[in-house]
Amino acid sequence: MQAHIHELLAAVPGTARQIHSFHYGPDNAPGKVYLQASLHADELPGMLVLWHLKQRLAQLEAAGLLRWSVVLVPLANPLGLEQVLMDVPQGRFDNDSRENFNRFFLDVSQQVGDCVQDLLTDDPANNLQLIRSSLRQTLACQVPATQLQSMRLVLQTLACDADIVLDLHCDFEAVQHLYLSPDFWSQVEPLARYLGARACFLTKEAGGQSFDECFTLFWAQMQARFTGRFTAPGFAVTVELRGVADVDHGLARQDCQALINYLIQRGAIDGHAPPPPPLLHAPTPLAGVEPVISPVGGLIVFCAQVGDSLEAGQVLAEIIDPITDHVTPVICTRGGLLYVRSLRRMATAGMTIAHVAGPKAYRQGYLLSP
Repeated sequence: MQAHIHELLAAVPGTARQIHSFHYGPDNAPGKVYLQASLHADELPGMLVLWHLKQRLAQLEAAGLLRWSVVLVPLANPLGLEQVLMDVPQGRFDNDSRENFNRFFLDVSQQVGDCVQDLLTDDPANNLQLIRSSLRQTLACQVPATQLQSMRLVLQTLACDADIVLDLHCDFEAVQHLYLSPDFWSQVEPLARYLGARACFLTKEAGGQSFDECFTLFWAQMQARFTGRFTAPGFAVTVELRGVADVDHGLARQDCQALINYLIQRGAIDGHAPPPPPLLHAPTPLAGVEPVISPVGGLIVFCAQVGDSLEAGQVLAEIIDPITDHVTPVICTRGGLLYVRSLRRMATAGMTIAHVAGPKAYRQGYLLSP
């Protein structure tokens, strides 16, 4: 294992922050896996999973069982991890720019495409390596203006030439779920089975240039521009490891083993993986997710648990006004799986308190939460 330190742009003199990456596997490996955790710095289950995975990878490397390169970044966001206001973590948004940490990664597809336009040959494998090399060089030439930009650039550079990119997150109170492009479902389905994912959301583009999509959309644009000229480049998946309170050794070991089983199944690790268990829920379109809105403010009392299947029109919460005693039922207008609900128990008018995964797309445009 090799540990690398990546210095971030200092916001002011006398301060310093760093990204630490841990690299396992042989030199000149035929493939690369990249995993990071806690890009939203208050989402910590993935950090514990990668801590367990570090120990397992060290053992596998010592035994000579790693075939591919595996890169881990267990603490992807040191900026957000320090943002605690009055004992409450503020890890989703950058205090200075007010930007979501998982938005606005770079789109360099035009620059890379222009660079390789006249250099591609009739060898698809060689063309893939040429594009990856140009992508690395293009990112290396970027000059970040802020510490947040430098952090995003480090993470994007570490992942840009991987065959498998897994970005580990979690939600408020949630079941295990995944976000990915439908183009890669056949390759990701075993991962969903090993993890026991209760929901998998498919979309070509959710908006916002998130970390996984800066990878996926880059290659989609390369394929559109150079159709059939290079071999399949790989894929990126956002893995939501249940809820923020699910920081537990038992769950982390379970998820760690699921990741190892998947990497064995993909050929990144030598060994014999068990057959993937049955898929718990068929994938659905991200555009079929209903954000359930509270029409009034008041005390939230949920009537349904995450993981419940709801019918259209079913009450999933009540909003109680403790002054007037009025009780407002909140319903889902479309049936589906209640896969996440808010941690907060006091609603403001217009607040999203839950999300329900429906089977049919009905939304368009920007599909992500703020």
